[in-house]
Amino acid sequence: MASGFGLDGGRGRCFHFWQEFNKCYATADLPQQCLDQRDDYLECLHHTKEFARITRIKTEELKQAEKRQAEQAKAKQDALTAAKSNLPKLNIIDDKTEVKA
Repeated sequence: MASGFGLDGGRGRCFHFWQEFNKCYATADLPQQCLDQRDDYLECLHHTKEFARITRIKTEELKQAEKRQAEQAKAKQDALTAAKSNLPKLNIIDDKTEVKA
């Protein structure tokens, strides 16, 4: 976690954020002055904001896909309704062209 050692023995991915937070905490009069550094460090460790953003993006993509699918189904239904209408039966629109000789 905050040991400073990464997987390969070097510095960990969040070590820089830990140093910033530790430095701020050591020099601050009030712990509330270091909330930004703490949030940066915790985000580096747990990626909570990143995961929340990904979840919002995927949710919005699913909503848009459902909306597109509903619009396509409505367009298909409208086309089927128009094809089955009574207009050809009333001879307003001929669906077969007759050639008179």
